[in-house]
Amino acid sequence: MEPVTVYSLADVVVPHEPVHPDEVVAGAPTTGAVTVTTLDGLGVEAGIWEMSAGAVRDVEAEEAFLVLSGRATIATGGETYPVGPGDLVRLAEGTATVWTVTEPLRKLYVTGV
Repeated sequence: MEPVTVYSLADVVVPHEPVHPDEVVAGAPTTGAVTVTTLDGLGVEAGIWEMSAGAVRDVEAEEAFLVLSGRATIATGGETYPVGPGDLVRLAEGTATVWTVTEPLRKLYVTGV
């Protein structure tokens, strides 16, 4: 492995697929994810995840993410959390959420593999 590797996140292309109908709450959202790198020995993966406008339900993995662009709200347990560019968010594994994306969302995620 190289001692320093630079990833141009702006150049990462993320192919999208329609969200499974059982998970759609509103609209016709699409999502996609691309692994950018892993930290060997630590069991950590970093990548880019995107979602188009719409709303979906999900059960979360243990994850931290940085919103790179777009806007959304994440609802869980009667609370709603707005997120946008520059926000760092931590999700606890097993949390049931509803994501409502109002501007196509692009995030850098870090999670276990």
